[in-house]
Amino acid sequence: MKNIRLVVLDMAGTTVDEDNVVYKTVQKVINDKGFNIPLEEVMLHGAGKEKHQAITDVLMACTHIGNVTETAASAFANFKAELKLAYEQMNVKTFPGVKETMEALRHAGTAVVLNTGYDKKTACSLLTKLNWQIGPDMDGLVTADDVTNGRPGPDMILKAMEICSISDPQEVLKAGDSTIDIEEGKNAKCGLTVGVLTGAQNTAQLKTANPDYILESVADLKTLLL
Repeated sequence: MKNIRLVVLDMAGTTVDEDNVVYKTVQKVINDKGFNIPLEEVMLHGAGKEKHQAITDVLMACTHIGNVTETAASAFANFKAELKLAYEQMNVKTFPGVKETMEALRHAGTAVVLNTGYDKKTACSLLTKLNWQIGPDMDGLVTADDVTNGRPGPDMILKAMEICSISDPQEVLKAGDSTIDIEEGKNAKCGLTVGVLTGAQNTAQLKTANPDYILESVADLKTLLL
């Protein structure tokens, strides 16, 4: 097993169980424009991406409209308000065993950073609902607002490495619930990439990105690394 000093974990569907509310909201703001795109297609084409990009990619894959840019911008303009309302009405929790695994990794000397295609305000609102804080519960948070290029670019992982003073990407493991998480890890040249089955995509979909491992949950990282 590689010497892993940093674990970078996606948020929604990986560490945070929010019942796919983000993708349901993406679906709503797109379908409010007169479409009828199923949630499965939204998750297939939008999972793990910065949300304006996700909306754009879903529209490009699932519709034949001429001006995707204008429609995507209009849908995204409604997205943050719709998501804020959805979050206010729901109970956000983590998946079983995830918090304990994060604690065990950090206790063993492995840094844990969360990264996400959310903007910082949304990500921080999730952490507040979980009562998680940078320092006591994790070593850092990297959001779409913190980098120039979102997934599958490596920027967020490189930022996490910078936070933790790690220069060798072979010492980094990236875990997430979508193929774009795996692609992000590979583009950052991470030592290990791991798909988890708690979120957006199934085993067959995750396998298309060739992760090193596919696990039922982030909780299983404890068995893999410790």
